[in-house]
Amino acid sequence: MIKPLMPKATAVWLIDNTSLSFDQIADFCALHPLEVQGIADGEVAKGILGIDPVGTGQLSKEEIEACEKNHSRRLHLTDNMLRLIKEQQKQKKSSKYTPIARRQDKPDAIAWILKNCPEMSDNQTVKLIGTTKGMIASVRDKSHWNINNIKPKDPVMLGLCTQSELDHLYRLACDKHSEAQAKNQKEIDHQINQMLTKS
Repeated sequence: MIKPLMPKATAVWLIDNTSLSFDQIADFCALHPLEVQGIADGEVAKGILGIDPVGTGQLSKEEIEACEKNHSRRLHLTDNMLRLIKEQQKQKKSSKYTPIARRQDKPDAIAWILKNCPEMSDNQTVKLIGTTKGMIASVRDKSHWNINNIKPKDPVMLGLCTQSELDHLYRLACDKHSEAQAKNQKEIDHQINQMLTKS
C-alpha cells in the first residue's frame, strides 16, 4: 500500500475538517481505526499539526466530497501524487540514503576505512557508506575543508553501514588484493628469470 505523506498529520486534518468516517481515514492513512479514534479523542498524536491533503496535492476536494456522501467509498491519492511517490521510491532503491544528521560523520568513516581497510577500493567505499570519490580523495590527500576535525571512526558504530556489509566488502577487497599481489609477484619472478637467462 502506498501511504500518504505524513499519515498522522493528514489524519488530524481530515478529522478536523471533514465528515469522513474513522474507517475511511484509517484506510487512507494506513492507520488502525482505533488509532484514528484516539487522534479524534486527543489521546494519540498530541501536538501534531494537521496537514491539508488537498493543499499538498494528495487528494482532490471532489474526492473528499464524494467519500463524505458515501461512507463505503474509499479515498484515493491523486494520479500526480501516486506518480511522485513511485518516483521517490525508485530513487530510494537506487541510492543509499543517509540521514542529514549522519552525513557529517562520513569523512570520519572514510578516514577509518583508509586507515584500517587500505585494501578497499574507492568504489567499494562509495558503495558501503554512500559517499563520493571526490570526498574520499579529499580525506586521503588531506585537502578536505574540515580535515583538522576529522577523526577516524568505525562506520558501523556511526550507523553508516552494518558489520556484515563491512565484513563482506572487506573480504572481497582482501581477496582481490591477494590476487593482484600474486600476479605482480609472478611478473617480477618472470622478469628476474629473463634477466638471469640473458646473463
